[in-house]
Amino acid sequence: MKKTIFSLLVLAACSFKSAQAQFTRPISVGIGGGPTINLTDLANVEAQFAGHIDVDGLITPFVSVGVHAERGALKGHGYLSEFKNDYWAFNANAKVRAGQFMNLSDNYSYYNLQASTFNKILANVYVGAGAGFMKNNIKASITPEYEAGVISQGGHISDDLTGFHFVVPVNVGIDIPIGRTLYGPQWAVNINYQHTITTKDNLDAVVNKKNDQYSYISLGLKYALFHRK
Repeated sequence: MKKTIFSLLVLAACSFKSAQAQFTRPISVGIGGGPTINLTDLANVEAQFAGHIDVDGLITPFVSVGVHAERGALKGHGYLSEFKNDYWAFNANAKVRAGQFMNLSDNYSYYNLQASTFNKILANVYVGAGAGFMKNNIKASITPEYEAGVISQGGHISDDLTGFHFVVPVNVGIDIPIGRTLYGPQWAVNINYQHTITTKDNLDAVVNKKNDQYSYISLGLKYALFHRK
């Protein structure tokens, strides 16, 4: 069994190297930031800021898999109560761009040189999804009256203010390529909307019926590594 697994890993590595050489599928790194908007029980939102780092690898010129590390804050108030969550999150994700379904040339290098700016941008509109975890760091001020109201509805105020929980991020965005080379642009401006679904109703220390969610709107810059000249 070990020999079989090793053989499969070697074959996959060789195939990946071959694909890199044939299609020039680089690894990219990206950084970005923007506002966060929470959808929680304390629903009066006070927009906060988050930042992120991405590492992505292209399977085809228009399909990528990667990892995303995020650090930010969520804040809200209501019923004379308030919270702030200085969280961090990590996920693995996949994205599919519109170019995967467009009638493009099999020769990506030729397409990249001939395509109009509009088509190149349109081809890089994407949707994606992933899975990961999030770590809370909640500070909350909850009035006794609001706590009593939550308890009367079957909820409670959580004492788990620093725990981990599973999250599912969904992404919609666009990579706007910068420059034109035979093997594709080395830089891109990224605009992304990420909606994160949690598996616990505990972004604000209030546990009551529906799971909390939040949105993150970011502007970033990507740079392709190991880019052929």
